Amino acid sequence: MDVIEAILSRRSARAFLTTSVAKETIAEILDLSARAPSGTNMQPWKVYVVTGGVKEALTQETLHCRETENEAHVPEYKYYPDEWDEPYLSRRKKIGLDLYSILGLARENREGMRAQQGRNYEFFGAPVGLFFTIDKHLEIGSWLDYGMFIENIMLVAREKGLHSCPQAAWPSYHRIVRKHLHIPQDEAVICGMSLGYLDEGAPENRLETERAPASEFTEFIGF
Repeated sequence: MDVIEAILSRRSARAFLTTSVAKETIAEILDLSARAPSGTNMQPWKVYVVTGGVKEALTQETLHCRETENEAHVPEYKYYPDEWDEPYLSRRKKIGLDLYSILGLARENREGMRAQQGRNYEFFGAPVGLFFTIDKHLEIGSWLDYGMFIENIMLVAREKGLHSCPQAAWPSYHRIVRKHLHIPQDEAVICGMSLGYLDEGAPENRLETERAPASEFTEFIGF
């Protein structure tokens, strides 16, 4: 698979087969992905890979907390803006509505939407979960480097015949994640990721998100 095919076939998969993924395959993906550019060569990434009983225990406690606790759970960093303006609001809404339409969930079906959102904490059925952390004292440059590292993981996964789903839902429950994976307090949980083989029969995996063309976001100067 060449890089263009990997980019075009990558998607945020929302249903996986239970087929296991070899530890050696994951280690190779991470080794290759670590070739990502890194400002001042800091290589700020730290990865926790979880499967089996530990992953299941993490899922169960998170789902229980989500249903029973009134306490607000928030990430250790700010991911979303306080107010949504255009074109970002429309783009965000369209993807959500397209997914719910495929699943047959009407806007009024709040319970069904919440249940679908809860699938995040089951890793959408994937056999492997990854969590990415960063030393809390590092600044935005290291976070930019981290984005390139995570993108590499998703593209190398495609070369291996795997799919993934990066998950911003997990950092809200960083205290639970930290407990189960023994993450030190001086590391911030950036995001999670589901990794596995795509369930091609699942309707949610028919979702094809749109992307604005370069002509909408690019200024060519001096050409």
